[in-house]
Amino acid sequence: MKARRNKKQVPSFRKLLKTSKVKLENKLKNKQFKQQSTLKKYRKEQRKLRQAVKDAVSKKPIPLEDPKEKRPGKRIEREEEEEEEALPLDMMDEDDLQLMKDLGQRASFLTRDLSSSDPVHAKKRKHEHIIEKYEKIPRTLQTAPEKELIQLLPIKDKSGIIPQTREKPVIDSNQDEEDQEEVELEEEVIEDPIRELTLEEHLIDRKKKLQEKKMHIAALASAILSDPESNIKKLKELRSMLMEQDPDVAVTVRKLVIVSLMELFKDITPSYKIRPLTEAEKSTKMRKETQKLREFEEGLVSQYKFYLENLEQMVKDWKQRKLKKSNVVSLKAYKGLAEVAVKSLCELLVALPHFNFHNNIIVLIVPLMNDVSKLVSEMCCEAVKKLFKQDKVGQASLGVIKVISGFVKGRNYEVRPEMLKTFLCLRIKEIEVKKDTEDINKPKKFMTFKEKRKTLSRMQRKWKKAEEKLERELREAEASESTEKKLKLHTETLNIVFVTYFRILKKAQRSPLLPAVLEGLAKFAHLINVEFFDDLLVVLHTLIESGDLSYQESLHCVQTAFHILSGQGDVLNIDPMKFYTHLYKTLFKLHAGATNEGVEIVLQCLDVMLTKRRKQVSQQRALAFIKRLCTLALHVLPNSSIGILATNRILMHTFPKTDLLLDSESQGSGVFLPELDEPEYCNAQNTALWELHALRRHYHPIVQRFAAHLMAGAPSEGSEALKPELSRRSAAELFETYSMAAMTFNPPVESSNSKRKDKVLQRDSFLDEDLNQLIKRHCNEVATHLPLDFTKYLESSPQ
Repeated sequence: MKARRNKKQVPSFRKLLKTSKVKLENKLKNKQFKQQSTLKKYRKEQRKLRQAVKDAVSKKPIPLEDPKEKRPGKRIEREEEEEEEALPLDMMDEDDLQLMKDLGQRASFLTRDLSSSDPVHAKKRKHEHIIEKYEKIPRTLQTAPEKELIQLLPIKDKSGIIPQTREKPVIDSNQDEEDQEEVELEEEVIEDPIRELTLEEHLIDRKKKLQEKKMHIAALASAILSDPESNIKKLKELRSMLMEQDPDVAVTVRKLVIVSLMELFKDITPSYKIRPLTEAEKSTKMRKETQKLREFEEGLVSQYKFYLENLEQMVKDWKQRKLKKSNVVSLKAYKGLAEVAVKSLCELLVALPHFNFHNNIIVLIVPLMNDVSKLVSEMCCEAVKKLFKQDKVGQASLGVIKVISGFVKGRNYEVRPEMLKTFLCLRIKEIEVKKDTEDINKPKKFMTFKEKRKTLSRMQRKWKKAEEKLERELREAEASESTEKKLKLHTETLNIVFVTYFRILKKAQRSPLLPAVLEGLAKFAHLINVEFFDDLLVVLHTLIESGDLSYQESLHCVQTAFHILSGQGDVLNIDPMKFYTHLYKTLFKLHAGATNEGVEIVLQCLDVMLTKRRKQVSQQRALAFIKRLCTLALHVLPNSSIGILATNRILMHTFPKTDLLLDSESQGSGVFLPELDEPEYCNAQNTALWELHALRRHYHPIVQRFAAHLMAGAPSEGSEALKPELSRRSAAELFETYSMAAMTFNPPVESSNSKRKDKVLQRDSFLDEDLNQLIKRHCNEVATHLPLDFTKYLESSPQ
């Protein structure tokens, strides 16, 4: 019970919570101040003690009674003075006199030290203080040391020789020792001077150091990989090498450590998120294996956090052009370190979307997508695209989309278009298809116990229970809950994407982000809510009519409009004739030069406008587009011609009556007006596809094949039918397949084997016989030199 009372009571957790943070900080500061003051006081006392001991050792102690006294005169005088000062016995009291007599009978009185106040028979203390011994020794005044004289050369005068002397300067012993040490150090420095290395020796030395560091990094990494749970502390040792101070190898070693740690974290990180332990979990007892696993997880999370902080600091130092005090790494080397750090962050963003601090990595990467450095910006954009493509659930994609949307709005839409182009890699289309099937087949609700009891018998309840258990297991196998979660996340993601797009369409119509916005709307248009269709089509038409857009941007507007109308927009009564007219009018802007890149968008637009909306397209419109596309195929690159002719083939199959363009004798009302921009009123039925005859003699064999196929009426069978590898591909796929972007000809040109002729033709065989005779006659004639007279020409010339 006593021990329990004396033991200090540990404050409870609630009491600690009540204590304010400021109070705890003040307590900590007071405690630290007391410790420092106590330490200072202790050091001061120790210093004084050492000084006292040093002074006592340096002085010669003088005993109280010296039997070998050389000066008896002084001793006699001292005794006489003591006798004079002593009191006579008749002046003392009787009690004092009796005490003196009693003491005189004791032998110890004669040998006792009178200056001591200890009892007579007191034992000597074992641990007596050092200073008390020297306090008994009487002090003597310091006498000035005798000055030594140095004999100099004498001076001879009239009176004689005058000796010359000089006092020797007194040097402090401590100062002398210090000077002597300095001289010795200087001598050592002089004896072993640092030899400057040549450039070759310096490179060899650096290579040796670098090899040692590499071996050390490899040893630590292999130890961690072999047993991560036991060697988790070696992560700290490896991470400490990020602060390498050797200027010769600092930059290289830091880069190697960054990459090594990144690969280690990718390998040893578990496939789940590690959460912090609660107080109850910390206090409970556990097995050794569980304790070891918890220590591993805590160590891994802490080291991962410190590693990300180091990478963030490297990027900040590069952005702020801040030079460290140690000056180990130059400002030029900061860029290389920052690029490696950004590369590692991008790898971790893609590889560990489920692990801790993933949102922190997103916050670091998104601003770097808009960085001035093209390399850094491309690395970050590619990493985000890769994350979008592989993210099946949608949790990580939602986090990135939120940060990008906020960043674009915060920068007032002045960002790189590549940031918004990353939205095109989102995996949302396939999830929306699953949404419809779930709406049709809603999950079956299980009966409650009361409902079963009312409606079912005991045997039926038993069978129903087994059936419900089986259905639950099947539902878990299908992961229907995961599908619902996916659908919810993708819906939220798509809402943020459309909000960003609509803001730019409303507030920043002349922004360079507009092409990326229109391209994104064209991809996700079938997922837009029907309520926005009317307003969106009006905005798109206004943009086209404004004339501020480039040709490719206007094509994106047309593509977006028809994607809207081909999906849920079928129920709307909207006539998109103005969009047909715009595309028909601008087709001739395509050519074999810069605008050849827009052919792919045109092929996609034609597929949506004519093929998928075949019921809403008139025959006159189809004839006009087929005629204009054949004319366009004459002045574009071969891959574009193949794509256009493939589109014409599909249109001729979709609209069978268009074969009248292959008959030159058929006539209708009116005259074909090729310069008219209205496809409905250009009278295309009165013309023929004469362009196919020119394309039949094209230098590209595939273009020749398509032209001959169309002239025969695009048959599916027979000698003029296309091969399966050409007929089964879409126009866009053929455009990509036969592209000349890689500066290669597809199909490859066959090398011609020229046969060497046995006979080499003579020079005369190349000439005509009459010409040969004329040459010989002129060569055989003797040249006659006549004087040149130009006067006759001058006289005959007109005056």
